[in-house]
Amino acid sequence: MTSLTRIANRHLTIELSSLGAEMQSVTSADGRAWLWNGDPRFWTGRAPILFPMVGKAPDNRVEIEGRTYEMAQHGFARRSEFTLTASSDTTCRYELSATEATRAAYPFEFLLAVEYALDDARLTVSAEVENRDTRPMPFGFGYHPAFLWPLPGGEGEAHLVTLDNGAEPPLTQLEDGLVKDETSPSPFRQGTLVLEHELFQNDALIFAQGAGTGLTYVAENGPRLHFTFENLPNIALWQKVGAPFLCVEPWHGTAARHGGSRDLAKRPYSVILQPGEKSRFAFTVEFSG
Repeated sequence: MTSLTRIANRHLTIELSSLGAEMQSVTSADGRAWLWNGDPRFWTGRAPILFPMVGKAPDNRVEIEGRTYEMAQHGFARRSEFTLTASSDTTCRYELSATEATRAAYPFEFLLAVEYALDDARLTVSAEVENRDTRPMPFGFGYHPAFLWPLPGGEGEAHLVTLDNGAEPPLTQLEDGLVKDETSPSPFRQGTLVLEHELFQNDALIFAQGAGTGLTYVAENGPRLHFTFENLPNIALWQKVGAPFLCVEPWHGTAARHGGSRDLAKRPYSVILQPGEKSRFAFTVEFSG
């Protein structure tokens, strides 16, 4: 049965659901809400966890060890019930392990643990994937949090994304939900992207390489969110066109290539863990302004 958990300190209150180990709300001490509310008129998600793949597979089918399995976009973790295994005032930990249902789509024994931790006005979300099987385990992993656009207190201001490294990373785009091999010129100029709804007419903006390990989502002269990423080399920005949110999505892995293989192990930036190995993926976001 789905249950809610709350963690809080004097700066932030976070509500989380056992369904998908997904954040439901982020509220600051002054009452401002920062996270998208899941309004079904636009998008019911709020901050889904993406596992064991990011994005789509051709015809929603993946190939694993020569066999074909049905798998919906972004994998099954976001639709799975996690178990709350630890909690305190400012931290909590959810776990998902293999079940009959997961094995039907993904034939591996695994543990996915997701932890949330507050430290002043910073939230760290970390995940650890463990291969509990006897053979190599391929997967992709990602985060998909949606924050309000405009940010609370930033109404009427231009909104920007600025990369910590000041780069102009090439743009990877989607066709039928799958990544194109060719890239396009970067929409960033000296590390800054001025956000406009029209940018998302052709789906997500994906920066498979070169975006670095940190960025700021900011309303000019107003509130800001600063992100840092660990073991998440691919960054995407997305909104449902015209919707009042922006997804800042750090990934390790992308959708399958357009016209490419269904093999999960051959997807761009796929992770392959050997038996007994673990891999950690984390981001920290600091709220200010």
